Amino acid sequence: MQNEKFDNNSIDASELSFNDFKSIVISDYTVAYQSRQASVLGRREVLTGKAKFGIFGDGKEVPQIAMAKAFKKGDWRSGYYRDQTFAFATGISTIKEFFAQLYANPAPDADPFSGGRQMNCHFATKSINEDGSWNDLTQIKNCSSDISPTGGQMARLVGLAYASKLFRENKELDYLKHFSVNGDEVAFGTIGNASTSEGVFFEAINAAGVLQIPMAVSVWDDAYGISVPAKYQTTKEDISEILKGFQRDENNAGYEIYKVKGWDYPSLCEVYEKAINVCRDEHVPVLIHVTELTQPQGHSTSGSHERYKSKDRLTWEAEHDCILKMRTWMLESAIVSEEEIIELEKSSKIIVRNAQKEAWNEFLDSIKQEQKLVVDFIYDLAKHQPELKKIGDQLASTADAQRKEVFTAARKAIRLSANFDSKERNNFLHWYKNQSELNFDRYNSKLFTDGKESPLKVKIIDAEYDQLSKMVDGREILNACFDNNFNRDPRLVAIGEDLGNIGDVNQGFAGLQAKYGEIRITDTGIREMTIMGQGIGMAMRGLKPIAEIQYLDYLIFALNVLSDDLSTLSYRTKGIQKAPVIVRTRGHRLEGIWHSGSPIGMLLGSLRGMHICVPRDMTQAAGMYNTLFRGDEPAVVIECLNGYRLKEKLPINVGEFTVPLGIAEVLQEGTDITVVSYGSTLRVVEEAAEELISMGISLEIIDTQTLLPFDTTKVCASSLSKTNKLLIVDEDVPGGASAYILQKIVEEQKGYLLLDGQPKTLTSKAHRTPFGSDGDYFTKPSVDDVIEAVYAMMNEANPEKFPKLF
Repeated sequence: MQNEKFDNNSIDASELSFNDFKSIVISDYTVAYQSRQASVLGRREVLTGKAKFGIFGDGKEVPQIAMAKAFKKGDWRSGYYRDQTFAFATGISTIKEFFAQLYANPAPDADPFSGGRQMNCHFATKSINEDGSWNDLTQIKNCSSDISPTGGQMARLVGLAYASKLFRENKELDYLKHFSVNGDEVAFGTIGNASTSEGVFFEAINAAGVLQIPMAVSVWDDAYGISVPAKYQTTKEDISEILKGFQRDENNAGYEIYKVKGWDYPSLCEVYEKAINVCRDEHVPVLIHVTELTQPQGHSTSGSHERYKSKDRLTWEAEHDCILKMRTWMLESAIVSEEEIIELEKSSKIIVRNAQKEAWNEFLDSIKQEQKLVVDFIYDLAKHQPELKKIGDQLASTADAQRKEVFTAARKAIRLSANFDSKERNNFLHWYKNQSELNFDRYNSKLFTDGKESPLKVKIIDAEYDQLSKMVDGREILNACFDNNFNRDPRLVAIGEDLGNIGDVNQGFAGLQAKYGEIRITDTGIREMTIMGQGIGMAMRGLKPIAEIQYLDYLIFALNVLSDDLSTLSYRTKGIQKAPVIVRTRGHRLEGIWHSGSPIGMLLGSLRGMHICVPRDMTQAAGMYNTLFRGDEPAVVIECLNGYRLKEKLPINVGEFTVPLGIAEVLQEGTDITVVSYGSTLRVVEEAAEELISMGISLEIIDTQTLLPFDTTKVCASSLSKTNKLLIVDEDVPGGASAYILQKIVEEQKGYLLLDGQPKTLTSKAHRTPFGSDGDYFTKPSVDDVIEAVYAMMNEANPEKFPKLF
């Protein structure tokens, strides 16, 4: 009973009897009231220490009820952490699941949205199965996994709506019956009024207006952003007022904009029905500005709003509480009597309280079993070491112990018993190791989907050549690769700046828009965050997008979207959602402060959960694309900008051969020093090797090919077993990607056991590259730098044979 899902109904008064109408209204009020009680009780659970933190949707209940009425199967939500009432009203969440998430219950059946990994009010629906296969998304009221960064949901929202446009306009996608019904799906977005100050909000609003997509944005306006009032947030203190220029004109370009008071239940129902019908039928974006909302408990459990709101404001909020207003309207309209509503409210409080108790007890039950076992194990150890009994007693007396406390005691007892081998200790260790695997699954698993379509499981097919294979520019290999794959798979879509009409700035897509149409290969405006968001949303709806960022430096403009949303998606949903976006960009060996960055270390630190591919030439890039196109996990591919016009041999199977991810390649065998690098810098190393051989020094050159994953077959360690010396050459800043590579080889691959000298890194200087060839020479690793760095290492090893150069 406590885990029962709601499914509220739309209101069409012309077809309803009064009793039917009354039943719907009472049901709506019940959901809203129970949601409010969940907020009140949830806050209390945090303040009494049962949960770490809480953020709730109190004050926003009635408009969310109205929004839920317009939300149909197949539709998508991309919202923020105030939307619990909407989740209850649509059946996306139950009240019990809401509390389970508040307690961070890691059991997927308790918190089906994140397996205890996200704080409360972060919802998600199950798009994929355990093996990575898709569910029928047309039969689900879909919710893309929430993120906390304010405004972060807006970028993805654009893509979720844009997918409907593709499904409606590209008839080649009609076979994808489980993903869309004629593109009729609306993408619902919600955002707080203060967060409309974020740049990503304006970028997304503009993008949707340009694209003319079925995106419905609701702004919950309670006049504050935590303690900061609207006068410091928004010009004119009114987001719909300043967006009037987006209102549709006689050419039907732009938005439909609505404004409605958040406590006016009948008007809210009317506005949402009208707005969403326009959005769904005409594929026009709509903005619904819901004003005069309140926040009865303040922003979150971290503080009280009495600190920053005036007495007049607090009085006004009490009078304009949306639930109070709806209650008054119901009584004045004779929909319900005072006695009926009091009884309804009384029973609702009981229902919510019972749901909370069930969620808390279920959370503790599995831990209590572990607690008892650990206490018993420790008492068994205490037979040989009586001093351990104190640890067992302390754990046994801990009421409502959480798993951290159980395992802290277990690990301490294991440490203190290290010198006392016994059957009891072996039993304890066996249990502990098994539990460690369970805890890995609870708290660390699913960084990647790891399903049957993982790119790591794609069949390896070598590039093939024949006597007719000709030497072509590298860009032509990419072009042929994209052509073959777009012809093979209608799900492939490419978007980016200058990508369509001119075929990208380096001609990788030359002529392909004319061949496959603007709907599949599309130019975008200069808006990196929503380019990424378009990719994420499309991928979540079953398409295979390539989202292009023109230069590697520009990826930083979208790093928040990639890091907060895309790279964490599989992990934060514990594998129930995926978005196989391929981010295409280019970089390395450039000149000038703004086009020469190689911020690989930044990406490695930010994008765990994505593959990072760093091909040395366009043939390798094509093979990686072929692998990724057949996989279902997100990746960044960084092409070498100075390689598009270098000649390479065109494979006869240019659209089929694959390069495996995580497999390093020995480009040149040698005996004296192992040099590890990637991308364009490998050509510098190869040129240096030619002079070094004349100096009696033999290099073994290794191309990492990908950085995430890194050298899974330990090619680097195998090389060190021969050379015993390691140099990493990287054009990132000192301590950037080179530090990551060093950790992987020296620590993870135990390369330190194979070294007979200090491993070295050769990187760029700790600043951007000055403009011009001279700036490049004196800033990034040059042929001379590589030669002298290698020679210096040989001098350290054998100064008689290799005397100092300087």
